[in-house]
Amino acid sequence: MTENTQTPSSPDSELPTAYTPADVEGKLYERWVERGYFTADPASEKPPYTIVIPPPNVTGSLHLGHAFQHTLMDALTRRKRMQGYESLWLPGMDHAGIATQNKVEQQLAEEGKSRHDLGREAFVERVWQWKEEYGGKILGQMRRLGDGVDWSRERFTMDEGLSKAVQTIFKKLFDDGLIYRAERIINWCPRCLTAISDIEVEYQEDAGELVSIKYGEGEDTLVVATTRAETMLGDTAIAVHPDDERYKHLVGKLIKLPLTDRSIPVVADTHVDPEFGTGCVKVTPAHDPNDFAIGQRHNLPNMTIMDEHGVITVHGPFLGLDRYEARSAVVGALRQQGRIVAEKRPYLHSVGHCSRCSTTVEPRLSLQWWVKVETLAKAAGDAVRDGRVAIHPVEMEKRYFDWVDNLNDWCISRQLWWGHRIPVWYGPDGEVVCLGPDDEAPTGEGWTQDTDVLDTWFSSGLWPFSTLGWPEKTPDLAKFYSTDVLVTGHDIIFFWVARMMMFGLYAMDGEVPFKTIALTGLVRDERGKKMSKSFGNVVDPLDWMDKYGSDAVRFTLAKGANPGTDVPIGEDWVQASSKFANKIWNATRFALMNGATIEGELPPAEQLSATDRWILSRLNKTIAQVDAYYEDFQFSKLSEALYHFAWDEVFDWYVELSKTTFFAGGEQAKVSARVLGEVLDVMLRLLHPVVPFVTETLWTTLTGRESLVIADWPTDSGFRDDAAEAEIGSIQTLTKEVRRFRKEQGLDDKQKVPARLDLTGTVLAAHEAAIRQVLRLQPEGDSFSATATLPVAGATVALDLSGTIDVEAERKRLTKDLGAAEKEKAQAEAKLGNEAFLAKAPDNVVDKIKGRLAKAEADIARIQAQLETLPAA
Repeated sequence: MTENTQTPSSPDSELPTAYTPADVEGKLYERWVERGYFTADPASEKPPYTIVIPPPNVTGSLHLGHAFQHTLMDALTRRKRMQGYESLWLPGMDHAGIATQNKVEQQLAEEGKSRHDLGREAFVERVWQWKEEYGGKILGQMRRLGDGVDWSRERFTMDEGLSKAVQTIFKKLFDDGLIYRAERIINWCPRCLTAISDIEVEYQEDAGELVSIKYGEGEDTLVVATTRAETMLGDTAIAVHPDDERYKHLVGKLIKLPLTDRSIPVVADTHVDPEFGTGCVKVTPAHDPNDFAIGQRHNLPNMTIMDEHGVITVHGPFLGLDRYEARSAVVGALRQQGRIVAEKRPYLHSVGHCSRCSTTVEPRLSLQWWVKVETLAKAAGDAVRDGRVAIHPVEMEKRYFDWVDNLNDWCISRQLWWGHRIPVWYGPDGEVVCLGPDDEAPTGEGWTQDTDVLDTWFSSGLWPFSTLGWPEKTPDLAKFYSTDVLVTGHDIIFFWVARMMMFGLYAMDGEVPFKTIALTGLVRDERGKKMSKSFGNVVDPLDWMDKYGSDAVRFTLAKGANPGTDVPIGEDWVQASSKFANKIWNATRFALMNGATIEGELPPAEQLSATDRWILSRLNKTIAQVDAYYEDFQFSKLSEALYHFAWDEVFDWYVELSKTTFFAGGEQAKVSARVLGEVLDVMLRLLHPVVPFVTETLWTTLTGRESLVIADWPTDSGFRDDAAEAEIGSIQTLTKEVRRFRKEQGLDDKQKVPARLDLTGTVLAAHEAAIRQVLRLQPEGDSFSATATLPVAGATVALDLSGTIDVEAERKRLTKDLGAAEKEKAQAEAKLGNEAFLAKAPDNVVDKIKGRLAKAEADIARIQAQLETLPAA
């Protein structure tokens, strides 16, 4: 879409006196969507730029983490669209298996029902109804934030097309021998009654107990320590290190297992750390992943002792007890037999909990479906190593390699009803048939489909290509794959990022799913503390949007976005960003009232004032700087650069220095008005990707054109004027020095003071009117009396402060300050002159004292100069 110079239904040419985000944002966003600005065209000849949104859970709502990442993705895609790319930001949602099923089960519980009362088919229909009524709340909230996504391409991980993609890749992996079924240890939630992935396990320090138990008798005694005494009922061995001399005589022997009528062997295994505890560990293969591995190496039996609810299923006295009841009962029984040799309570240790319901996770031996990841993970590692995929920041590569190079096979089955059902059928005679999306299910008596569904990460792992139409060869897939950038948090690099890499390379014949992985940190509160409901510091970004506007929230988040590092955020910072938006608004109103325009060509350099040449030079340097920061994903730096250019250089310096020109009128005022229009035009374009609403309103008013969304991105013209920058730099130096002096005298910047300026022979001579305007310096007048004289930047500024300060009181204050500075200097010189001190003091201490000396000397010179400027008593 080309930039339009006409403005259908453009904003009013006059801006309101105050910026009210609520009056602007909603209307603007709907206009953008209605006009199709965010809709990408696969037939376009423009180069593609693609980002697929990390799909939020259908159960979710916009939180600060979403707002943070969405702001960055929106900025990237808006800029690329302005640069002439066919920019696609594809939205969608994840079906979120466990979370969504839990929501509906909670509804049913309120009705006194369970999913089993409905049956599978009716329950799944109920979930779809819930999804239509309550799901996707976050999509409307994304509009509030200003997400420039292509709503015509919105996807859902269980829509028809993505379901076909899931079944297709499952069949392909199955046929290639990369999907198999086996008994392994998995994370099991006794409340959700399903296996859960590693990312769905949250670890926290729990206060439990550590008990040391004596196994065997006499010389054949071993002591093991455990936090889960109830699992000893499923022990099938005791393991020691093969080189541990203390226990070599016991390896291969049978030891009586307390509380049971079984004996178990002592095995030697290098997994055991002989330096930790007693150097002996109990081996319960069916209830611990490390023990399972030991059991595999030594052909130990797997003895399951509790059911899916965490209830003990073996050994009479404990049969039917909950795992925690059994723990207490087992310890009590062992204590009665004199087999508890040590107890520690409370014993803090890391315990895994289900992220959905907070239930303690139980390691459990279970028959599940698995993906064989060895070749897939190698391909995912190679794609980064050979440069096809860049990880940003680069220091995050190590974490990525640590994961993919040591990846275990992936458990993909879940004991749920909501999700993609595993497309495998079992026959009456042991047949196993995997079906593709176009295959007919087997008929006949005795055929049943697997009851499990797939891990949510399985379908979301296909997201970069399934959302573009795969397995069909669609125009979207041809145009927009590979995607360009994946923006996501470093916390899911191991889980989602690695899955997409493996599946993308596998399904798309080695073509990477994205060219760059831009990893962000996590949003924290203003003190750097993790946001948590339990801490009471969770913030709803919608509250801040209501109060300060979406631009303020976006700008605050972008300013904190250093690659890969966490982002602290507080309301004060959002309020400051709101003030920035208002500053842009007010300065643009001033510019418009003074004739700022983009009409006509910029005058040649020889017709421009030094102030005009300075701001245009700074403008082009800022364009180059912002472009470089974008390419390096340095959102914080580019936001800071834009903030300081807009507020400091344009508003605080250029506008102020130009006021005398505007007030005087004439041809030079027209030239400066054109320069100011150019600067505002470019500045608003540069700011737009991060703060789209206020910039759109101002830019369309300034230019009379249709929309910034489809405007051209600024390019660096190459114009530089170092002489003008030095000239204006001298004005800034003089102004800052005078302002500092006035502040020391207790004078407000806006208080008018009579002054005599001697600027002869300096570049400042041509700027006397502007300097007086900026510094509020009045003409000297007949009764002028120089009470203070400041030599600065080769010029002299004489101020008449009579009547504004108490000279005698000021002299006393400065004399006191001078004495303190001289004392500080003497102390520093004494230490630096002490050879014994210098011989012992660390370099950083010596450097600190040298710094104190330098500061004291500078203070002395400054105070003496101030005293000299005071009139005689």
